[in-house]
Amino acid sequence: MKSLAEALPEEQARVRKLIVMYRDLNGAGELAARMMERSLHAVDVAIASGDVVAMIQAYDDLTGYSE
Repeated sequence: MKSLAEALPEEQARVRKLIVMYRDLNGAGELAARMMERSLHAVDVAIASGDVVAMIQAYDDLTGYSE
């Protein structure tokens, strides 16, 4: 089992790749891509503040995105 410190950056990278895939749908995936960007921003804020509970919530949010 991975720690949050290991799993969160991996999940961020995975969602960043998904954003590119969704944007390649020529506008059809734009809303989803924006939602993913908001989720990534929430992760950044949680990490910057050191709020572990917010990091866990943000991680859970990121894991909800799929191809």
